[in-house]
Amino acid sequence: MSLPPPVDLVVHGGTVVNAGGRGEATVVISGGRIVAVQDSDLPLPPHDRAVDATGRLVIPGGVDPHCHIGQRLGEYAQLDDYAGASVAALWGGTTTVVDFAIPDPGQAPLAAVQERRQLAASSRCDTALHGCVTRWDDTTAKQIAEMADSGVRTIKLFTTYKDVVMAGPDTVLEVLRTLHACGGIAYVHAEANHVIEDAQDIAAATHQAAAQHHPRTRPEIAETAAVAQVLATAEHVGAPVYFVHQTTAEAVDLVRDARRRGVRAYTETCPHYLSLDERSYAGPHPERYVCCPPLRAEASVRELRARALVGDVDTLGSDHCCYSTEQKSEHSDDVRVMPNGLPGVETRLPVSFTRLVTEAGMPVERFVAMFATNPARLNGLDHKGVVAAGADADLVVFDPAQRRTASVAQLHMQSDYTPYEGQELAGWPGVVISGGRVVLDDEGFHDPGPVGRALDAAPIPDHLLT
Repeated sequence: MSLPPPVDLVVHGGTVVNAGGRGEATVVISGGRIVAVQDSDLPLPPHDRAVDATGRLVIPGGVDPHCHIGQRLGEYAQLDDYAGASVAALWGGTTTVVDFAIPDPGQAPLAAVQERRQLAASSRCDTALHGCVTRWDDTTAKQIAEMADSGVRTIKLFTTYKDVVMAGPDTVLEVLRTLHACGGIAYVHAEANHVIEDAQDIAAATHQAAAQHHPRTRPEIAETAAVAQVLATAEHVGAPVYFVHQTTAEAVDLVRDARRRGVRAYTETCPHYLSLDERSYAGPHPERYVCCPPLRAEASVRELRARALVGDVDTLGSDHCCYSTEQKSEHSDDVRVMPNGLPGVETRLPVSFTRLVTEAGMPVERFVAMFATNPARLNGLDHKGVVAAGADADLVVFDPAQRRTASVAQLHMQSDYTPYEGQELAGWPGVVISGGRVVLDDEGFHDPGPVGRALDAAPIPDHLLT
């Protein structure tokens, strides 16, 4: 009797961790998919290559639901492209990134999606897209339907940045209702624009609009006010809603309480809001930490982390924005015009794993849910975020006890700084498998070339998370 043909790859000896549990197992991979997760006591099937994960964790490849790749906002263009950002993502254990198709002034939302999809052809990992709507007109409903039919079922809405990308309350309502009917979810940047503009005017009048004063120009109350208003709209129209980069316990609590009332509402936060605080603005380079919303007070960071530990935060997004120190410094005397955002697609895993698991004791299963499983589900990305037969063969193998000091010299993002410079972090990937290919191992990075797929989002079901 002839033996079966060998499988492409086996990952053996490690502890496989999913959102629903963990156990010693062997992961069997062929054709870019996981074909079996078998008992570790069983003999290995014939294989072309084996990865020995003994003593290490094996988790699903990360799904980053919040990346800005090579975008231009105003006079500032981000420094990376899909090739560079995806390489950095893979180094950091993220095997799927979700970017934003934000329309240029006068550009239709559907046209922005089509343009972005073409740019994604150079990606080394799988990609997906959020659309973006800034104003409602008599063509928008049809464009949303066409986006959904083409596999884009999440749409970004900004409640701030007036006259640039801000969507008014009427637009928010119409998008929530229309997108829900298409099997999608709106992703909302929630800050009350009128509060922010007033705070900025007051700061500028007192010569306190420079980077070191950034927190006072976008106060916490602006976030809670906008979250409350959008939640009321979502509840009114019976639509789901996802809040990006939430920074305060109050904002998270509003979402949690709405969900208890039956609203399908979800919270994302970012590693920098769990790890850094407003003391960074008192340092020698405050401009490097300017992001929107700002880093919050130390007490607010502790409270936000506590909400994550009890399960009130659903996902971790990097909110990756790749600028240089020169770009960040050019207009650092006025946060209203300087570029905001931090580089972070590569450091999402080690920073958040260190703060939540290593230091605070979060179960790795819950971390996996936030890092991979929930972002996949909330973006309609079937076959992602789980180590199971039939899933895409995206895996990260790492030693949770191994630590390394973060340094821009050893990172791969196309920025010349990292906000975590000098921090000792755990959770650095040792092996990364993307689409069944070993792209990172002890020998270094193996560039797979532009093999990333532009993924189509499936309709997002009514009941996603427990």
